[in-house]
Amino acid sequence: MSNQPTHSHRFPTFRRLWKPTVVTGAGGTAVAIWFDEIVMFGEEILALIFLSILAGVIYLLDIFIFKFHIPRREDIKNSNDRGAKK
Repeated sequence: MSNQPTHSHRFPTFRRLWKPTVVTGAGGTAVAIWFDEIVMFGEEILALIFLSILAGVIYLLDIFIFKFHIPRREDIKNSNDRGAKK
């Protein structure tokens, strides 16, 4: 055995990994932005779908509420008859 330090022929970690790190980082950012755009687009589409559903529910509720408050013919006839008898 010799007392001289052995030199490794491997590059230091930074010199080996800086190119893959740059490529992966830029690609990862692009994928993250792309995914974010898809999620925001889906959010807007879902908002439009739910808005139309909510409008339909409110419209039906409005019909049911005011349908029961419209006087029927019998009610109008009975109120006219009562007014004439007095």
